[in-house]
Amino acid sequence: MVAVLCILAMPNRCLAFQEQINSWPEFRGPTGQGHSDQLGLPTSWSEKKNIIWKTDIPGRGWSSPVIQGEQIWLTTALDEGKSLRAVCINFESGTIVHDVELFRVENPGQLHPKNSHASPTPIIDGTRLYVHFGTHGTACLSTDGQILWRIELPYYHHHGPAASPVLVDDLLIINCDGFTGPFWDRVERTGVHSPQFVVGIEAATGQIRWRRSRDGRHSYSTPLAIEVDGKRQVISPGGDRVIAYDPVTGEELWWCRYEGYSLTPRPVFGNGLVFVCTGYDQPSLLAIRPSGKGDVTETHIEWQSKSSIPLTPSPLLIGDELYLINDNGIASCLDAQSGKQHWKQRISGNYSASPITAEGRIYFLNERGQMDIVEAGKKYKKIATSKLTGRTLASPAAADGHLLIRSESSLYRIGEKD
Repeated sequence: MVAVLCILAMPNRCLAFQEQINSWPEFRGPTGQGHSDQLGLPTSWSEKKNIIWKTDIPGRGWSSPVIQGEQIWLTTALDEGKSLRAVCINFESGTIVHDVELFRVENPGQLHPKNSHASPTPIIDGTRLYVHFGTHGTACLSTDGQILWRIELPYYHHHGPAASPVLVDDLLIINCDGFTGPFWDRVERTGVHSPQFVVGIEAATGQIRWRRSRDGRHSYSTPLAIEVDGKRQVISPGGDRVIAYDPVTGEELWWCRYEGYSLTPRPVFGNGLVFVCTGYDQPSLLAIRPSGKGDVTETHIEWQSKSSIPLTPSPLLIGDELYLINDNGIASCLDAQSGKQHWKQRISGNYSASPITAEGRIYFLNERGQMDIVEAGKKYKKIATSKLTGRTLASPAAADGHLLIRSESSLYRIGEKD
């Protein structure tokens, strides 16, 4: 498709067009909220059908693939988590073109059974890739595989790294929420100054521009950058409160308290509301108006729901409808303005991956390689079900009319074969 549209006399414009089509730059895609503008994504596949290529990925990791032009990047951990690496795969051929060790860790510690030492998803932006391995290290490398800078942000996450970074202008912003000290893994770490903090790192240099400590329980959520009344906010869920930060200074703009901990879903934003899941033990979904200042717990919660709330998968907002899939496979559709439930449906399997949407379809990937495709709308309608082999906890990506799905051992490029 791209080759047909390219004009040989304008190769630079052709390359820019191709990179725009092949773009899935961060966790949950171009908007950070699971939306793709791709056309013609496949609706049916198996190990023997519509697999363009399948590439074995060394080691273990649950980061999602990020895509720019001909490059696909993801992270992985070898040698029981001691070797932390970034791997680049060619989009067309599936060939591994870069495999870069970024950190060597003597004692990476134990993990939650569903986690890995390479779970945070990278960010790709122009000629640079940003990767984060929690307390083990954060780094920037060029897209030709050269390491540009590395830093360490020590804290006690215990269950393993999970929160992905977000890039806001020239700052890399990362949630680093952990415990107060050694827990069940008994790992002692040097240089830990606070158990929970959020940090803004200069993307060009790796220097810390601001760092804000915060009280509360541990958390594993990825922040989301939004704009309200012409001003940027970074929505950062912590263990027992969500905080909106000024991305330039790190100032706390507003916050909302709740009962929870160990939350993982990334927030979504739309229709004037931020939607935040609150984690264990009694999970809720809060719809918050992001226009307040200070503590808005009693004033800015528009509505909340306690029905089938996910602990791991992120919500998906499409127009006026909010879609959820909880860890036990119960999908639901709510009215985004009121919280009224339109439908609820059990879908086979358990879930960790966050859903994505394209062309009015929703793609739900369970932990055993099964993808259920559902029509977006106020009534439940399943379109198709497809299946791959192996565990699938990483969220899928989409680019150039294809799906990219990572299993425990491989990366698949899936598309409709002519």
